[in-house]
Amino acid sequence: MAPDEKNIKLTSAEITQLWTAYMKETSNVCQLQYFLAKVEDEEIRPIIQHVLELAQSHVNKITAIFNAENYPIPYGFKVEEDVDITAPRLFSDNFILNYLHTMGGIVLQSFATGVQLAVRADVYSYFTECLQEATETLREIRELLLSKGLFIRTPNLPIPESYDFVKNKSFLTGYFGERRPLTGAEITNINMNYQRNALGTAVMIGFSQGAQSKEVRQFLVKGKEIAQKHCDVFSSILTEDDIPVPMTWNTEITDSTTSVFSDKYVMFVTTALIALSVGFYGTSMSMSPRRDLGAKYGKLSGEILKYADDGAKIMIKNGWMEEPPRALDRDELAKKK
Repeated sequence: MAPDEKNIKLTSAEITQLWTAYMKETSNVCQLQYFLAKVEDEEIRPIIQHVLELAQSHVNKITAIFNAENYPIPYGFKVEEDVDITAPRLFSDNFILNYLHTMGGIVLQSFATGVQLAVRADVYSYFTECLQEATETLREIRELLLSKGLFIRTPNLPIPESYDFVKNKSFLTGYFGERRPLTGAEITNINMNYQRNALGTAVMIGFSQGAQSKEVRQFLVKGKEIAQKHCDVFSSILTEDDIPVPMTWNTEITDSTTSVFSDKYVMFVTTALIALSVGFYGTSMSMSPRRDLGAKYGKLSGEILKYADDGAKIMIKNGWMEEPPRALDRDELAKKK
């Protein structure tokens, strides 16, 4: 840290980004340790090892920043408590590679946000370095998916003869009568939302098979049903325009019912995926001029927000929800006098 920045405190945005990153990276370490212990494909193994080393280094760097600020280190997740790496295989190698690719794209966006919000030089450098690492790692994963014929491309579009302008207000409609074909942005978002829900369905299946408590197991089964329902919605929209529907991953989950991850870890990952879905649906809604699509995204968002609320209640009841950075409660301070 530069000498003139020694007394510059972390902003609320910086603390929140670092705290959130710490929680995610410690959970990633648990997951990647398990993936590494179970992977059989020798082309995939080095990628898992590399991503694991990055996650461990990120945990160490965030810890150093927090220690320098005398800011308490989050409890996060620990391999000895939250994963059994000796448990039988739950996910296929192909699923693991696709999962790393999907999550790599999401991580890329979170690091970009960290760069955008960082003010202090050390925090800016940290997120910039993470962004560069994630970009290169994502490229390596994508190249391996392509070489194995596993990469799911978005559909192609015809090349128009020239540019054109919208001439009719029917471009915006979609509730009744004839609907216009989907735009490229609408196709991309529907396709990616389908892929994320297909992945989520498989993750919920795997998690539910090994969940320890009945309450968590029922919550995960409900999540699987919601994700599958959303896949059906997106599939029907694509099919209406004769656009290919991406593959699903349900068959890439084994029949193991041994508990691999702690219920605390499973609930954290599930609620994090829900939060991401809400954000992606909001972005998709803003990029979908056809009104029927906006209405669908609104309805789907409401459904997963209710599901997220149920998940938060389970986590709070069991003491699994670690409190994030927040403002002072002035009323609470006054009562202490």
